[in-house]
Formats: sequence, C-alpha cells, structure tokens
Amino acid sequence: MNLLWLWRKELAYLILFIIIAAVLSYFVGYFMHMLVLILISALIHQALLVSKLEAWLGRGAPGKVPVGSGIWGDIFYHFFRIKKAEKKRKKTLGGIIDKFRKSTDVLPDAAIVIGQNDEIEWSNKLAKLVLGIKKSDRGQRVDNLIRSPEFSSFLKNSDNKKRTFSMLSPVDANIILQFKMVEYGVSQRLIIAQDITQQRNMELMRKNFVDNVSHELRTPLTVLKGYLETLHDMDDGHSKMLTQSIDQMNGQTERMQYLVDDLLLLARLETKKNKNECINVPELIRKICLESNIIGTNQNRIHLNIETETCIYGVEHDLRSAFTNLIINALKYSKQNKDIQVFWKSHEGRMIFDVVDSGEGISESEIPKITKRFYRVDVKRSKKMSGTGLGLAIVKHVLLGHHATLDITSKLGEGSRFRCVFPQSTICEDADDNA
Repeated sequence: MNLLWLWRKELAYLILFIIIAAVLSYFVGYFMHMLVLILISALIHQALLVSKLEAWLGRGAPGKVPVGSGIWGDIFYHFFRIKKAEKKRKKTLGGIIDKFRKSTDVLPDAAIVIGQNDEIEWSNKLAKLVLGIKKSDRGQRVDNLIRSPEFSSFLKNSDNKKRTFSMLSPVDANIILQFKMVEYGVSQRLIIAQDITQQRNMELMRKNFVDNVSHELRTPLTVLKGYLETLHDMDDGHSKMLTQSIDQMNGQTERMQYLVDDLLLLARLETKKNKNECINVPELIRKICLESNIIGTNQNRIHLNIETETCIYGVEHDLRSAFTNLIINALKYSKQNKDIQVFWKSHEGRMIFDVVDSGEGISESEIPKITKRFYRVDVKRSKKMSGTGLGLAIVKHVLLGHHATLDITSKLGEGSRFRCVFPQSTICEDADDNA
C-alpha cells in the first residue's frame, strides 16, 4: 500500500476529529479544550501502539505479530512479512547445514575449523575418533587438547611453506596422521588429519623388502663374481665360445652388483637422516670430472666451468653420487666426439649445478617419467645402453634430502640440460675454514 496514501489517511482522521471537536464546541463551547483533548487521545493511541511494538520486539519478536490500526497496521504487516521470510530462510539454511553436517561426518578424514586464536569452531565425528575432540570442546584452544610440540609448531608456522606434518594419533598410538592446513574466510583455518597408517606401513614393507633382498643378494653375487674371475684366469684362450660366455656372465654379474648397490643407496636415502656438513662442492666437482675423464674413452670430453667457490651444507657421499650419475649419463648418451659442459654457479641467491650435453635428447612427454625407478627412455635406440635405471631416482632423492630441485630441459636431437638448484639456506662458509 502506498505510504503517502496512508499518511493522507491518518491526516484525514485527524482533520475529522478536529471537525467533530468544532461541531461539539458549537453546542457546548470550549473549542480549544475539545481540540486538545482529541489531540491528546490521538497521541496516547499512537504511544500505546509504539509501546506494543517495542514490547514485542524486546521479547525477540515471538509468536504472532501484534495487530494495529491505521498506518500501524501496515507497519505490523511489514514486520509479519519480514518474520515469515526470515523463518523460511532459517528453514532453508537449517536444511543446508544439516546436509553439510551429514556430508562432513562421512568424510574419510578428521576435520577441525579453528579461529584467529586457534579456538575450535567446528569439528566432525572423525575428529573425536582419532583426535579426541568432542562437540563440547568448541571454544577451547586446539593446542590445549592436542598436546604436541610438533603440532604447536605446525600451528605457528602455518603461514610458511611447511603446511603438512605427521604424528601419532593422541587417541590411538597405532594410527599415523598427516595434518594439512588451509586458510579461508576471515582468520579461519581448516585442519585436515588424514590416516596414513596403511600407506606408511606399505612404504616400510617395501623399503625393508628392498633392503633385505639387496643384502641377501650381495653374498652370492660376490661368490659368483669370484668364481667367474677364477675361470677367466684359468681360461687358456683356446675356446673362444667359453671366453665370450665367461665375459658375458662377468658383465651381467657386475650389472647386478651395481643394481644392488643402487638399491641399497636408495633405501638409505629414504630411511636415514645424515648429518649435514659444509661441503667444498667446487673441489668435489673437480674430482668427479677428473675421474670421469679418465674412464674409458671419455678423455677430455668434460669442460668444467667453476664460476664461484661457494660451498653448501650437505652429505658429501650423497652429493658425489648425484653429480656422478648426471655426468656419467651425459657422457653415456652423447656421441664419443661430443663434449659436455659442467657448471657450478650462483644465480639469484641460489646455487646451480648444471650438466649440459648435445646428445640424443628426451621428448617432452618422457621428462616427467625419467626420475622413476627402472624407467628407461627410448628402448629403440641404435645402441643399447647399460645401466640400472636407478640413477636419476637416486639424484631426485639426494636433492630432496638437500631441499633442492631437479630441473630438466631437453629437445630431441639437440641435447639436454640437467640442473640442480640448491636454495640459499644451504649456502655455508668456505669448507676449509670450517675444518
């Protein structure tokens, strides 16, 4: 209804009362007294309606909307419409919240929502089972309920890159949980605790299997190699077929020995944490290049470019394995008349180890796969390359242990570049000064 029309209607009522007061005063006199009385009655009526509305709103607007006359009836009707719409919205939101609760309760992971001061705002059912957090714990700080120095550090460092960590469940020590944190909204964070017990057990079983099998293979391989060397020494050269057979068996035995050594190295890289020391990387690279140049037909094929004498923290044996694998691979997959370039340099505060060759190259689709175990690129090469297929897997794990990354760029027929990027945090003072 038009608001202006309503006010005109109220004004018409007021004029009508004034006319009635004038008519009455014509017979009994006292016009002003009559007019004041009618105006006071109108004000009292309005005050009663306002008081009625205020009392209803003060009680939280329960039940039905009060009934009013005149313009107040329309005002009360608007309140009625607002309350009806609010009730409908509440019902809709209630249904959405109910669906959300049901969906979160069937999540395979425990979930907790925390506020700005790490107070718990919401949690699902699984959070009670694996973390011991109940609905009644809302409002409490989550680190008061999950008491662990690692978890407290995880909360404090959530703004950094370290967004995940693992720990045993505070409810069941047989459960291993991996925590992840996601920020959303205004100073709100979602913590997800995933049960990775089976995954860790499978990884441990695999590592133990590789470690045990590798150790068990070492002894028979050593014995077999010893007998083959004895047979080779006893061979008088009269039987060409026997000589070739012994040489082939000896070559395969050596290949199996390299494979066992690489498997043991991978197992050690995955399970053991070595103490980092300040390593003189330039000197280490010089030694590796000198040794690689002496091997077979590699004389003077390596061009070394040491642009800085900067050292880094690390494990020398592991770095030697990684750098040697990259250099030997570059020599192996390049023609004998082609040289390779080896660099040690600094770039934007990070240390770079580059190995660049002009060999066969790698297709773009193969690059993401070549660091997997036993993966061999391009089985249709003109000549079959020997190797265990573990070299780049070892490089990847060594770099992970040094917080470094491996970047590979390559083009078929033009060569490849393998780049090891060490962060600024690994840089140390000169190794000789620290000795």
